[in-house]
Amino acid sequence: MRERTSMRASTFLQEVRKLGIRTIAGVPDSTLKPFCDAVCLDGGREFQHYVTANEGAAVGLATGIYLAQRRPCLIYLQNSGLGNLINPLASIANQEVYGIPMLFVVGWRGEPGTPDEPQHIFQGKITCALLEVMDVPYAVIDSTTTKEQLGEVLAAARNAMADNRQYAVIVRKGTFEKEAEFVWNNGYELVREQALKILIRKVYQQAFIVSTTGKISRELYEQCDAMYGSHDRIFMTVGGMGHASMIAYGMAQADASKRIVCVDGDGAVLMHMGALAVLAKQPPKNLIHIVLNNAAHESVGAIPTGYSGQTYTSIAKACGYPRAVLVKTGEELEAALEDAMQNRVFSMIEVMVSLDSRADLGRPKECAAENKVNFMRAWSEEER
Repeated sequence: MRERTSMRASTFLQEVRKLGIRTIAGVPDSTLKPFCDAVCLDGGREFQHYVTANEGAAVGLATGIYLAQRRPCLIYLQNSGLGNLINPLASIANQEVYGIPMLFVVGWRGEPGTPDEPQHIFQGKITCALLEVMDVPYAVIDSTTTKEQLGEVLAAARNAMADNRQYAVIVRKGTFEKEAEFVWNNGYELVREQALKILIRKVYQQAFIVSTTGKISRELYEQCDAMYGSHDRIFMTVGGMGHASMIAYGMAQADASKRIVCVDGDGAVLMHMGALAVLAKQPPKNLIHIVLNNAAHESVGAIPTGYSGQTYTSIAKACGYPRAVLVKTGEELEAALEDAMQNRVFSMIEVMVSLDSRADLGRPKECAAENKVNFMRAWSEEER
């Protein structure tokens, strides 16, 4: 009879260390939360840990580590991050280019047959196919994986990396047991949902809102319904982390008569920060860029970002934003929003918020396609 493993993330990490891996990098994922907690709690004793801006950056970092140390790295990610991996994986790490060995640990959201949010459904269907196309062998583990089976998976990973290839371990939901949780506090007092209530009251009836993925869109959805009985003026960017600002920019450039407010998160801005330079180069006067900064990937487990403790207003100013202000209280936010709405100047308002969020936060009742239809209808009706 095969021995059953407890699938404790800390035990998994011990086995990974036997592969010669000493560096772990990636972008946090809720499916991998116990794993991410264990890595953070390690505190650098066994592994150097880097939370990168995006998954492609982790491939770059892993390449540099290997060239300098001859050691492969572990890269962790949600399967939605595979898109960010593809270019550096295909044009740098692949065996036909430089042949850089690395181990991917991939949280499987949207697995076929498992209920999930709309942005994960298609990505879940193509996860294995993407790895196959990228010539990355893989294995799937879950809570029923035995110790013997895990050993076989990691032996296959060792062989692939010895051949200067990559290997992926796809992790199903519920695979890792909950252990000690990594807990920290960013020191800010303004609760994000309270900041969003202020924002909705000040702009919802006068502007169209583009919101980033994660809990920000869910909180906006609930609060708009509670305050106005509608959320049709919000385009909820449920996937595509880091692209909400460019969607808002496209709207603002397409129709200068409408006011657009982009509600972004700090982790999302960090993931594709180059957008700030593009927005500042041709600044639309009808766009306000809100960045809710809690210094963490809070929607997927509250792991600090790779830029935690820093601000985005200084970067926005350096990129050329005509106006960028930082606020920490509800009163400061109200004043900044009033000023931005009255003066048609492209602006960033960075709001420092706590890590607090409701455990009973709901999810949108309609599908993403319905949100698109309702938003476009509201947009068209304002033109009449």
